[in-house]
Amino acid sequence: MSELRQIGGRIGAEYTGTDPHALSLNEITTALRRHKVLVFRDAGLDDEGQLRFASRFGALTKAHPTVPSVDGQPDILPVRGEEGIRSNTWHTDVTFVRTPPKLSTLRALVVPPYGGNTLIANSATAYRDLPRQLRDFADRLWAVHTNDYDYAVPKTNSRQAAEYRKVFTSRTYKTAHPIVRVHPETGERGLFIGGFAQKIIGLSGSESRDILRIFQSYVTRPENIVRVQWNPGDLVLFDNRITQHYAPDDYGDLPRVLHRVTVAGDAPAGVTGDRSYILEGDEAAHYTPVPAGLAA
Repeated sequence: MSELRQIGGRIGAEYTGTDPHALSLNEITTALRRHKVLVFRDAGLDDEGQLRFASRFGALTKAHPTVPSVDGQPDILPVRGEEGIRSNTWHTDVTFVRTPPKLSTLRALVVPPYGGNTLIANSATAYRDLPRQLRDFADRLWAVHTNDYDYAVPKTNSRQAAEYRKVFTSRTYKTAHPIVRVHPETGERGLFIGGFAQKIIGLSGSESRDILRIFQSYVTRPENIVRVQWNPGDLVLFDNRITQHYAPDDYGDLPRVLHRVTVAGDAPAGVTGDRSYILEGDEAAHYTPVPAGLAA
């Protein structure tokens, strides 16, 4: 009998000693809708098992729109902690395309003896924390998300880091998303921002930065965050439509390797029902299939 234990006051729950494949899709989906993040301790999966698990929730994306996959595994993104190319910025995966992934899975292969955790935030409770006047304001706003910003700027002068930046921005994407996204299954409203959101449509760059900083401060309140402390073999599933995550750069030059597999999603809808639209780039069809009936 599987047992689910809540690990955060507002976000996160974990299974211990449970084969993820042994759980019904309905059980996992119900738990994910409630907790936003599910941690499967010592899941016992290899690459094929992770792919098979993620595909239970829908069609898979490729590894990334611009970054290469694991060799021989086009749907798996290697998440490595080499110095200078760490993603220690709050973000939601791949929001610079029109149809970001709906779900993400991360599996730990190599973890440092200290640090190297992943923080995940609940953007629905963040939205509910906003004063009514700020909620009403956010409901009307749209933001430009792009991969061409300092998320990928090297933090060292290494050739490896510079090359990563070049690859990450080899295709430029800019997409307009509602700042408040309505979850297509639960109807919850969440702040759909994070690091790829760089400018609010209709406002100047400085105005955009100030307002986005205010909204983002609600997302990253400690009460809205769960910290996942990794062990090799752990698997994490999170709802990319209503969370953000962050990997603190606190483990020096120690090795850290995760594998990411993501499930294709739809174009986000705002409070009025209007959906996201492309400003620069394309549909990223090489990266993600669009679920039938959800592309408009």
